[in-house]
Amino acid sequence: MTTEFKDLNLHPKLAQTVAELGYETPTDIQASVIPLMLDGKDVIAQSQTGSGKTAAFALPIIQDLIYGGSTGSVQALVLTPTRELAIQVSEAIAQYGRITDVRVMAIYGGQHYGTSKRKIKNGVDVIVGTPGRLQDLMGQKIIDLSGVRTVILDEADEMLSMGFIEDIENILRETPTKRQTTLFSATIPTPIRKLADNYMINPESITIDRKHLTVATIEQRYYLLNEKDKLAALTRLFESEEVGATLIFTRTRASSGTLANQLTQRGYPAEALNGDLEQDARIRVLNRFRSGQIKVLVATDVAARGLDIDDISHVFNYDIPNDPEAYVHRIGRTARAGKDGVAISLVTPGERRHLNRIEGYAKLQISQAQLPTEGQIEERRENQLLEKMEMWLERDRCRREEEIVAKYVADGHDPIKVAAAALKLARVEEKQRPIEKIGEVSFDTRKNTHDKRRSTAGKGKGKNFRKQTQNRGDGYRKSNVSHEEGMVRLNLGRGRNDGISPGEVVGTIASHANIPGYVIGKILINDTNTLIDVPEDYVSKVLGRTGSYDFREHKNVTIERV
Repeated sequence: MTTEFKDLNLHPKLAQTVAELGYETPTDIQASVIPLMLDGKDVIAQSQTGSGKTAAFALPIIQDLIYGGSTGSVQALVLTPTRELAIQVSEAIAQYGRITDVRVMAIYGGQHYGTSKRKIKNGVDVIVGTPGRLQDLMGQKIIDLSGVRTVILDEADEMLSMGFIEDIENILRETPTKRQTTLFSATIPTPIRKLADNYMINPESITIDRKHLTVATIEQRYYLLNEKDKLAALTRLFESEEVGATLIFTRTRASSGTLANQLTQRGYPAEALNGDLEQDARIRVLNRFRSGQIKVLVATDVAARGLDIDDISHVFNYDIPNDPEAYVHRIGRTARAGKDGVAISLVTPGERRHLNRIEGYAKLQISQAQLPTEGQIEERRENQLLEKMEMWLERDRCRREEEIVAKYVADGHDPIKVAAAALKLARVEEKQRPIEKIGEVSFDTRKNTHDKRRSTAGKGKGKNFRKQTQNRGDGYRKSNVSHEEGMVRLNLGRGRNDGISPGEVVGTIASHANIPGYVIGKILINDTNTLIDVPEDYVSKVLGRTGSYDFREHKNVTIERV
């Protein structure tokens, strides 16, 4: 018998919110975790997909707030490996808890400490944060976790790979021992198992098997490119595809608004659908999209929930999702009502592992395609112009225009030059849509470099690597050039004498610079400085945050290119 949300003993307000968001049947992980959490039990949930896990813990947290009341202190804590996931989860919790006015806050590297302090002082029910920044705020006595009743460890294996385990343990020690703890992880390696043994009370273990998914009527493909080239790639695809109503997914609500504005400026009217919109504004945007007044809708996963439109021709993953099931939900919004659809993903070299997880989950291979060249775009523009010309010549409905041409000819102008000038005017709008340059991505080099980084950087989180780094000869330590192709060596202005550790380096840089921790390569810790290998594509992001990196008591640390 199929379980429905109404069967899970949720508070009527929560059940109402879930229904309004378009959900009827919970996913397997939701059906398994929600009852256990409502019973107050600790849970270890292992799922290859991470499918629907946010609702699995968000709904019990909100229900606890309803019955437990708001005390003014932090009552629930969610730890995530990245700022993107922290933002995504906090937006989802706010959406689920909108009827109950839940006060939720995302905390991550790069935020101004004064802003965080002010918001926390005004009262926060749920904090969603990255371990590094959360521990910083704890050290400054800005956050008090003594009233926390529920702790969620989201994507625990990712936090392990980023070197956050020690931070997590420090944070858990500051929470009450009688709290409820739920841990989500795609895999359960030994350190995660030890963490559960030390900090969880008789946890219930759940393992969700993968399902076979097929989306036969959707053409799926991806383009491998640099992060900075995504907008240029998107506009080229708009010109080369027969695009109808289009849905574009971004990771955050801020980026959805930015992208919608950028597309509109380039001649593609677009609107954003995100959590910042009030319900009335959301309805107006959707009505304009349904009626064809706008063809492009840029949305976040949370805002798109419950979206039911049959005529979407294309779904673009501008930011590929971390969770495979989120991908399936996204692309399932095209090819409805017996129609075909197209799903296109823009993937950076650092995001290919997410693509691999999607392919493994859905049991399919998504084909890689090549972006149209500038020459192909120009040729298509000319062909479209010629088709329009032929159409109007066949219709022979240009009497007034013929009179204007006859006047110019009578004044002594060459008829061919008159026609050429008219065509020139017809192509004026193309200047509003410049064909932006796209940098080359060396696929083989990226792959080899990525593999090497995984084999070396992963080891860099443990004690053995730490000892190896400290015991290297001077010649190794003083090398200012990365020996791995595609990597750039950076210099961090703190070292062994300052208590810097590899795990802290990875976690802090990943969180502050908003890059995946696993892409960071070799870390060479010297007495007074640290050398770090970073992929060339991510260097600008890391250097862009220089002067804002915090390592425990060391504030505003700089990172420079050597």
